[in-house]
Amino acid sequence: ALQHYHKPSIFNSDQGAQFTANAFTGTLKQAEVKISMDGRGRCYDNIFIERLWRSIKYELIYLKAFDDGNHLSQEVSTWFRWYNRQRPHQSLNNRTPDEIYYESCL
Repeated sequence: ALQHYHKPSIFNSDQGAQFTANAFTGTLKQAEVKISMDGRGRCYDNIFIERLWRSIKYELIYLKAFDDGNHLSQEVSTWFRWYNRQRPHQSLNNRTPDEIYYESCL
């Protein structure tokens, strides 16, 4: 992902095993990405990402039956494209995340 997309200056996550693994943190350190982790068991430290997971659960996961992991992966990818490119966000004055991001690149 670091080679395909722009390198972030900071990566914020909770303290899940996937984010604390040496292979993962080592990759970030090698790329000189600052690592920021929320306090253990403090979901409100990362309230925006928690809201994102709530949205995908209630707008997709709980509403559909998936044939297998590949089907789930395809549907999640489609949902994220829609979420970022087409779905207006109240917190962004009813604009999409893509609109905000691409304006910041100008």
